[in-house]
Amino acid sequence: MYSMWVPGNSGGDSEAIIGRWMTSRGNRDDLVIATKVGQLTGLEGTSRDIVRRAVDDSLRRLDTDRIDLYYAHVDFADRPVEEAVEALDEQVQLGKVRTIGASNFSGQRLEQALRFSESENLSKYVAIQNKYSLVERHDVEVGAGGPTVVEVALAENVSVLPYSSLASGFLTGKYRDGVSVDSPRAGGASAYLDDRGRRILAELDRISQAHATSVSAVSLAWLLAQPSVAAPVASARNLEQLPDLIAAATLELAADEVAALSAASSSVPA
Repeated sequence: MYSMWVPGNSGGDSEAIIGRWMTSRGNRDDLVIATKVGQLTGLEGTSRDIVRRAVDDSLRRLDTDRIDLYYAHVDFADRPVEEAVEALDEQVQLGKVRTIGASNFSGQRLEQALRFSESENLSKYVAIQNKYSLVERHDVEVGAGGPTVVEVALAENVSVLPYSSLASGFLTGKYRDGVSVDSPRAGGASAYLDDRGRRILAELDRISQAHATSVSAVSLAWLLAQPSVAAPVASARNLEQLPDLIAAATLELAADEVAALSAASSSVPA
């Protein structure tokens, strides 16, 4: 679906850009390519027919013969979990997809899908991509009944790869009281600037200063310190933003620093 909302685009445009880039450099074997199915207008859902068509379209745009990790973009809760698993497994058996993942699933639905895969000897979800960050913890850590995403991920060896891990830029530290930020995501990010958000920023400032690093790096390092998280998904709008993201990969927070950030970001003040 990325980025069908831009005038002149029709969806799959990001795949086409990446495909041209890989082809020009001949570096496909050095990369892990992940993409999704289910949200493109005209190809909504994860039925067998839609997945077949969407995989072939993605392979063509990416100019490759396989997708390393293929996500069901959202959980269509009005459909049985079996539908997506069976459709995605078919593509694994054909060799077009190597592994499959879930995105925006609850812990309960993820667990149901895993049990079905086991019972039918089908491909299992190896990763889950949900919104997760210091300011967005509830859906992954608490949920709405049944096992949480974190509980299922740890029990079933499913890697959590959080998206929006910097909360539309709020966790870079640039959104402060009295500061105007020129960004297309400013509206969403500024909504986090409440009492809880200020507590989080205060801890991020303290810890980033102690490590002589950025608030962004500390925010991502907190996610990396969570046992269920394999790698956060973070984006840079320009090259200047990239070093802070890379720095997180080697930043190790002390246990008390992780605990302090967790306490500050709790929905209940310490």
